Amino acid sequence: MHVDAEARLEELTQFNEVEGAMFKMKNDPRVTKIGRFLRKTSIDEFPQLLNVLKGEMTLVGPRPPLPKELAEYSEYDKKRLAVVPGCTGLWQVSGRNELNFDEMVELDLTYIKEMSLILDLKILLKTIFIIVGPKNGY
Repeated sequence: MHVDAEARLEELTQFNEVEGAMFKMKNDPRVTKIGRFLRKTSIDEFPQLLNVLKGEMTLVGPRPPLPKELAEYSEYDKKRLAVVPGCTGLWQVSGRNELNFDEMVELDLTYIKEMSLILDLKILLKTIFIIVGPKNGY
């Protein structure tokens, strides 16, 4: 990200490509060339593994929201926060950037209802295929 990324976010919100309490922009001008490479290859997610080792996150579970996003959550949306956040989840392997916020919430709530070791293993395998396969990350 460029140094002034946070300051520029306000001016870019009109270009948000998803509906709901999150910001996504495919060609976000705040992201540097190196940042684009890191995102495209999912290398930018590796620091999350430190959070897993510290016990603050799990490998599989709903992604944690940004504080700004959380402020826009409805009570229903907040139900996805009932479990420890994860590095990857059902949303990430079910369409990721093609899905809107409401679809993300529904997938996270489905995961919470159906949590199991088998489901986690399926999500982890799909995540690996997504990382090494065609890219659709922002």
